[in-house]
Amino acid sequence: MSKDRRRVLVIEDDHDLARAVADLLEDDGFLVEKRFDGEAGFAEALHGSYQVIVLDVMLPKRNGFSVCQDLRAAGVETPLLMLTAKDGELDEVEGLEVGADDFLRKPFENSILVARIHALLRRHERGRPQRLVVGPVSLDPLRRSIVSHGRDVTLTPREFALLEYLMSHAGESLAKIEILHAVWGTDFDGDPNIVEVYIGYLRRKIDLAPFPSVIRTVRGVGYCVSEG
Repeated sequence: MSKDRRRVLVIEDDHDLARAVADLLEDDGFLVEKRFDGEAGFAEALHGSYQVIVLDVMLPKRNGFSVCQDLRAAGVETPLLMLTAKDGELDEVEGLEVGADDFLRKPFENSILVARIHALLRRHERGRPQRLVVGPVSLDPLRRSIVSHGRDVTLTPREFALLEYLMSHAGESLAKIEILHAVWGTDFDGDPNIVEVYIGYLRRKIDLAPFPSVIRTVRGVGYCVSEG
């Protein structure tokens, strides 16, 4: 057995789902440990050595938010993917506040779970994310803060993810479908016009008249963030 195989901790009280996730990840080359309640999961994550933690929100003994918050308070910075309910927008808000790195709503496609885990690993291996600045707009991924034209701006988790994606590709013309897949996920089955709706939300929050918006519409393509 190769000592270079990456280790994943799955904390999920549904034994069938935990076993299915473990089988999937083991087929992809990971070594997987499973724990079925919040207390056991916290103890294992605190003292074990893992490259990724998959953590369900609803757990016996202590919930996923408590586990994540206490792990971060203890200095555990392992990338953490939180599993939420299908209508878990509020779960995402609380998850961001306690230090989760990414979210996946149940039920999910197997390929999406594996892709999210690999994305977390790549992001972690590149190091801590740097502050993004485009013109008058500054985004700090670690503090999850936004400053625009000298003003603090409060965004929802989805708005933040959208702006972070746009700013991390500053100067590039991004197609709407590309933005949709990156921010909402390839399993999103709602109205793709949601991208335009959220661009409108962002502009109302970060723009300041009479200055031009840093978010430009690229006719026939999508959107581009640039200084002007």
